Amino acid sequence: MPSSSTTIISKCTIYPDQKSTLKPLHLSVSDLPMLSCHYIQKGVLFSSPPQPFQDLIDSLKLSLSSTLSLFPALAGRFSTDSSGHVNIVCNDAGVDFIHANAKHLTLATLLSPPANFPDVHPSFKEFFAYDMTISYSGHNLPLAAVQVTELADGVFIGITANHAVTDGTSFWHFFNTFAAVTKAAGSGAKKKIARYPDFTRDTVFNSSVVLPVPAGGPTVTFDADEPLRERVFHFSREGIQRLKKQANSNRHKNNDGWKTVGVNGNGNCNGNGNGTVNVRNNDEISSFQSLSAQLWRSVTRARKLDASKTSTFRMAVNCRHRLEPKMDPFYFGNAIQSIPTVATVGDIVSKDLGFCAELLHHNVVAHDDATVRRGVEDWEKAPRLFPLGNFDGAMITMGSSPRFPMYDNDFGWGKPLAIRSGKANKFDGKISAFPGREGNGSVDLEVVLAPETMAGLENDMEFMQYVTSFE
Repeated sequence: MPSSSTTIISKCTIYPDQKSTLKPLHLSVSDLPMLSCHYIQKGVLFSSPPQPFQDLIDSLKLSLSSTLSLFPALAGRFSTDSSGHVNIVCNDAGVDFIHANAKHLTLATLLSPPANFPDVHPSFKEFFAYDMTISYSGHNLPLAAVQVTELADGVFIGITANHAVTDGTSFWHFFNTFAAVTKAAGSGAKKKIARYPDFTRDTVFNSSVVLPVPAGGPTVTFDADEPLRERVFHFSREGIQRLKKQANSNRHKNNDGWKTVGVNGNGNCNGNGNGTVNVRNNDEISSFQSLSAQLWRSVTRARKLDASKTSTFRMAVNCRHRLEPKMDPFYFGNAIQSIPTVATVGDIVSKDLGFCAELLHHNVVAHDDATVRRGVEDWEKAPRLFPLGNFDGAMITMGSSPRFPMYDNDFGWGKPLAIRSGKANKFDGKISAFPGREGNGSVDLEVVLAPETMAGLENDMEFMQYVTSFE
């Protein structure tokens, strides 16, 4: 399917409506590795607003200005001091606001692809600013941008944000607040903010260690130009509950009510580990772990890898509630770590669903305060950029979360019709999890794979039997 042409109507800078009093924010151990990643690109699709489109544009500009006063870090710029530390200078330099036109595109065109081309419509990639921009570029570029694209019968609001400034939790907090401020202004009320971002920098992630940056700045660690296919698979609550029931019923039990699984020296549970760990059987595998396990099995099978090869499933986890004492749930910045789970291809495809689900489950449950702190200490001993990509042809990286309140973005005329992302940080094996629009535990998986692997996944009946619908 050929990509359409989206026209830029106007572009301007939006400044916070109040001056920031924040001191420079030191990039943390969780922020710094993201300097080599692309800016985050996520957005929401709506039906047409009830007001004239120019009125919407004017309203969004005003509410964005108000919202930036609550999130001054996004209106700042990076600065590297003489010691090599990278900081966010909250200097109110502003963000880009772009009004674009794609009125030749309808909602049906974007959301109902033809049977012979069921992938995500390529035009979504045109609805975001800063394509393929590295987060380190925040030294010279704005740390965020908003693009509002007018469609024939709808509108897409896409936000691009520097990944070294924000993780998914903070990104959607900003997006939700932007929407709420806009909705309140449209009704003539002043929005009362119940959940202010926390900009304290006194957490375990704060460090005096300097990250060495290569000459000329960092680059992404994957091939951004490799041929890929991208689809969104929808799973209903009922389908996921079936998977969860199967995963838990498959668990291998010992007679004493405990089960034994492999674990490596870092505390991560792996199918080819060099030790064992006991976990109580009544510690239930979750719905999302069950879904992730099925995806791991089916993608690995579709890749047709040698049985002796090792496959890694990486899952990003929010550390805010894992630390003791807990961080503020609305801490603004990155507070994530990546959990690798490893098994041989032979075990993944030949053993039952419970095998993969158990490995994933244990690693998530075991990622506690001590594990988070150990990860920080390990990074401080060898500071490095985050190695994003599929380096051996057998990796899967799960990002985002079905717990993020993506469909809470009501700008005044109802909740979004769909969530979509841009070109950023996509490679063979990159998966993003979104909540399903109907809620109630449903999940959308945005799956990015090599074309031949996607074809294999589409023909994997073990996987497709759980797909309620797909886009």
